[in-house]
Amino acid sequence: MIWESVYKLVVLHCTIANELLKKPVSGIMDAVFFGVVILQVLTSVLSFPNGAPTSTCVDMMPRHGGVQPKPNPAPYTIHPSSTTFQTGKPITVVIKGPDYRGVLLEARSGSDSKAIGTWQTPPTNTKFLECSGNQQGAITHANTNIKNNSTVYTWIPPATAQNVFFKATVAQQRIVFWVDVISSTLTSSGGTLLDVVHDSAERIVTPALLLLVVLLAIVQNLVA
Repeated sequence: MIWESVYKLVVLHCTIANELLKKPVSGIMDAVFFGVVILQVLTSVLSFPNGAPTSTCVDMMPRHGGVQPKPNPAPYTIHPSSTTFQTGKPITVVIKGPDYRGVLLEARSGSDSKAIGTWQTPPTNTKFLECSGNQQGAITHANTNIKNNSTVYTWIPPATAQNVFFKATVAQQRIVFWVDVISSTLTSSGGTLLDVVHDSAERIVTPALLLLVVLLAIVQNLVA
């Protein structure tokens, strides 16, 4: 559908420009001006309203026809649900600030540009983006519908990282966006999700065993 629209715009430009070029110098100038307008429209059409491409995984820079990001600090902050993480235990992430339409969100470790961990089911109006060979390595927008403070992303830590931070590119619109929006660093608290389950089981079982011992002692005294 997009390419059909592009084709029609190009045909229209060629037709009008051909007619304008038949006129004197003023017609030539009009043709040039019209061409510039068409290029601007094409740039807008050929942006990425349906999500960032995989080519942006490393530098996280939108390919918006030469448009440069706004200077930091951005009006956005990234808020993880915890300051520590454990392998396999979900961390939720919220990007707080004004409503936004475009996003690219990754988890990274140290100075490595590789996206790490895996994201769970994307919230409404977003989708997975394959980064670093991981089909769930990043989250990006699925459309230009509004995302806001109630949009919650869920990430699963990997087994190898010792420290993690979240990094995002956030766009209010095609020509208004910020890169290098970075969260505070999360540190590994050690252990895995299985350890958490085991510890919880111990907290439940231990009192139960003590109660059983007490009951057995009472019964033994009554029998004696």
